[in-house]
Amino acid sequence: MRITAVICISAVLAFAAPALAQNVKITPIGSHPGELCANDRAIIFEDPTGVRFLYDPAHNVTGGDDPRLGTIHMVLLTHMHGDHVGDLKLKAPGAGTCANSERVPAPNSTTAEVVAAKNAAMVMTRAIGGFVGNKVQAISGSKPIGFCPQTGGATTVPVSTVCASQTDLGGVFVAKMADAPRGVEIAIVYASHVNNAPPALLSEAQRAALQADGAVLEYGPATGFVVKFTNGLVAYLSGDTGIHSEMKTVVNEYHKANLAVLNLGPNPGIFYSGGHAINELIRPASVILTHANEPVTESGKLRPASRTAAFMKLLKPATHLAISGRTMEFDGKGRCVAGC
Repeated sequence: MRITAVICISAVLAFAAPALAQNVKITPIGSHPGELCANDRAIIFEDPTGVRFLYDPAHNVTGGDDPRLGTIHMVLLTHMHGDHVGDLKLKAPGAGTCANSERVPAPNSTTAEVVAAKNAAMVMTRAIGGFVGNKVQAISGSKPIGFCPQTGGATTVPVSTVCASQTDLGGVFVAKMADAPRGVEIAIVYASHVNNAPPALLSEAQRAALQADGAVLEYGPATGFVVKFTNGLVAYLSGDTGIHSEMKTVVNEYHKANLAVLNLGPNPGIFYSGGHAINELIRPASVILTHANEPVTESGKLRPASRTAAFMKLLKPATHLAISGRTMEFDGKGRCVAGC
């Protein structure tokens, strides 16, 4: 009798195991299918409950109607540089070269285009959200953007109309599907970087005033995000940042991130300090590399002479490239279990 009971319990647990082991799907959206190219930044994340968001639309979408996007419940934006907010948009997937994709102007920004087209929640600081919200109004002729409604501390997605997260540094925004027991938690964290807006997205009068003094227009602090998914995965989305102490105290010790999506590029200096940041400060189980400002792959394979290839040799965790169109799946412990 006892043996039969044990067998029955084991069978139930085995049957339930797939439901308990659902994965987060991560799909980079770049300029050239099957490659990691110089201008690639945008990434789509999908929680097992169905919550989907786009991280930094950048120059990587053809507009709000880009068929690669699918359902988007939220748009996350780290800072206002043109290659993140999107002062240009991709002419077509594969247009131009991997070193320099062919792009055309996006007068209202790709971020605002996607938000307007997808009727999405904007998850970003209030200063950045105010700018993007004005651009959304210019596209859709809508009323001023309000804050996202919440019930029990969470916003149910999809939202009925475009809304803003009402968050700043340290703030947490929770998004959940109506039938889900819990939601996806998105915390805004510090990034060591500047946050000036691209002149192409400013009014002519504002451009002239800034040019007269050789100035730039800042929109509060640049940021990153820590996203806690419902399967236990905790992803640090670095944004553009140099090395800083909160990588250890906030991202590692407090949030306990087990996946890092690390932006490279020479300006914040991560090509130089990123090895220490990953291995000693953040200490994730896995790393996804993006924002390399160089063609990292050719025919889908890592270019051995690339700066990224040299950087990868410094990293202790499992390291993956943000290949455009390739969906990776991560379990709750930060391990890639498919697509890598």
